[in-house]
Amino acid sequence: METRENKMGVMPVGKLLFSMAIPMMISMLLQALYNVVDSYFVSRVSQDAFNALSLAFPLQALMIGLGAGTGLGVNALISRSLGEKRQDMADRVANTGIVLFALCALLFAVIGFTCSGPFFRTQTDVAGIVDAGEVYCTICLGFSFGIFYQFCFERFLQATGRTSLSMVTQITGAVINIILDPILIFGYLGFPAMGVRGAAIATVLGQIVAAILGLFINIRYNPDVRLRPSEMRWRSDIAAEVYKIGFPSILMQCVGSFLVFGMNQILLTFSTVATAVYGAYFKLQSFIFMPVFGLNNGMVPIISYNFGARRPDRVKQTIRLSVITAIGIMLVGVLMFELFPAQLLRIFDADAAMLRDGVPAFRIIATSYLFAGFCIIAGSVFQAIGNPMHSLIVSICRQLVVLLPAAYLLSLTRRLELVWLSYPIAEIMSLILSVYFLRKTMRSMHEQLGD
Repeated sequence: METRENKMGVMPVGKLLFSMAIPMMISMLLQALYNVVDSYFVSRVSQDAFNALSLAFPLQALMIGLGAGTGLGVNALISRSLGEKRQDMADRVANTGIVLFALCALLFAVIGFTCSGPFFRTQTDVAGIVDAGEVYCTICLGFSFGIFYQFCFERFLQATGRTSLSMVTQITGAVINIILDPILIFGYLGFPAMGVRGAAIATVLGQIVAAILGLFINIRYNPDVRLRPSEMRWRSDIAAEVYKIGFPSILMQCVGSFLVFGMNQILLTFSTVATAVYGAYFKLQSFIFMPVFGLNNGMVPIISYNFGARRPDRVKQTIRLSVITAIGIMLVGVLMFELFPAQLLRIFDADAAMLRDGVPAFRIIATSYLFAGFCIIAGSVFQAIGNPMHSLIVSICRQLVVLLPAAYLLSLTRRLELVWLSYPIAEIMSLILSVYFLRKTMRSMHEQLGD
């Protein structure tokens, strides 16, 4: 096993990238679909229920950020170890990762059961929003072991190049959620109508089934990672390496969560309609960003593997092709939001007020997509080859130094449409920093590899 060459080191880069990324892009699109389906059905319950899901996003983003950041570190370390032909190290990383994800789930269970109510009461005094939001977050965070172990076992598959199998687990979880949503929300097939509670239960059940399936697939079909109960224990050195790579990503998600929380507070000074528009935007933008994140998930192990195998030409080819693909996806997003904003808003039963505020919002924010594709890929490159602080700097500058302050200052004009200009302003700054740090990262890579 130590001498076998993984396909990430020998397959032509274009074929390799798309064979790994396309399954991830498809599965991420389906993930985006079930997020929209959740909100679609909940918007039919009441606008308070829809607003509750919008205001819940910062807490969910923290949970997803911790899982994704931990998964990124585990993914990159496994891929790099395999590239260096260190099978024992890859196994130790995987078995330690299982413990790390258990601790993540425990942390968010505590947060879900103790902090959901206070979190909503700090944002609004509308009883319908607070009650619905508390129920939703208590369930989604309290039973978060499903999503954390879904992250865990999917990242094992991605790290070893088996993204098609990873897609199977993601699609399974998403389909279960989509099927159960209307049944549990509205009370079909003999079930009681549970509203927002039903949406949360459907979500966690889908995640738990996906996690169980992921474990089975790894045991049965992933010989590059050997899971052994006797080896599943805390290892400080591996945990430190995982979070050296993944912590900037986690912190970036925390920054993003704070941004959404701050933007919601700014928008609430205008109206609850403005926050509903922002919530609708976040659900819909995932149809554009999720495929790019899927591309990232296919790209990161290729870069990490070939960096570990000392093959800089394959690293550069992967980056170049990923950037071109990401920009193409984002251009589709620009067209979608510029040409069909009203139609997109009507998915969430938008009334005249929501259309009035939402159409200009969608069109203005979409201009930032012209730069976002490059920035997303660059950030993942920094993390994949050992410069995660560059991603963190770009993220903090974009969201906390530029976007949120700009939104606040523009809100002082009392013209809601001007607040949305903070997005393209921040993305231009992000582009400038990303270009600078990517050049610096590539020079550093060549120096490390002696090329």
